[in-house]
Amino acid sequence: MSRKPKKGYFVRGQFVAEGSELDEELKRELRGDGPSKTELKAQSAELQVLGEQLLSLRADLFDPLDLPARLVDALDELKRITNFEGKRRQGQYVGKLMRQLDEAQVAAIHAALEEQRKGSAADTLRLHAAESWRDRLIAEDAAVNAWVTQFPDTDVQQLRALVRQARKDAPAPAAAHEAQAKGQAPRQGRAYRELFQLVNAALEHAEAHAPAVQPIDAEDVGYVNDARAG
Repeated sequence: MSRKPKKGYFVRGQFVAEGSELDEELKRELRGDGPSKTELKAQSAELQVLGEQLLSLRADLFDPLDLPARLVDALDELKRITNFEGKRRQGQYVGKLMRQLDEAQVAAIHAALEEQRKGSAADTLRLHAAESWRDRLIAEDAAVNAWVTQFPDTDVQQLRALVRQARKDAPAPAAAHEAQAKGQAPRQGRAYRELFQLVNAALEHAEAHAPAVQPIDAEDVGYVNDARAG
């Protein structure tokens, strides 16, 4: 006895049986009832990744999020697990708990991660600037005056003492060349490291106390325009 053919239709060469899960998904898309199964799956994967990124978030940014205790415990467990399969399953559980958060909580997590990312980029730039200043101070006599002009609060005697000692401790050209040929950094003395710390601390202090740009009030703008017109 021949089987009765299923009712359905073709979409992009694929047969879709009426009443099937795919049929219901396509109908929801047509009606605009909400996200499709594919979209929901993508959102779930994104939230799982976002949850796992919380593991790298600094405590001063993580704590104010005030996440549910179950999610915090799940993240702690994920951090402890080393087995690949166990880590995969725990990650899925974290994703499940992340889907229970509201939009405001998810937005706060994104903002915290973005703040950390920007902070990390700023730290990297400052470290590069500190390295550049350190090398310049050791290489150029005029660099000390240039530094003090820009950073007048510097202890000049300490700065000059560290520069002199770093120059004395500098490896001989032959030793430096040999180290570079082996892919190693030349061995430096204590003053070299302390000079870097002094410079980096000064740059960090300058960043923290940089004057904030004050927003211009709309009334002030109107006042200036009126004055110009007069």
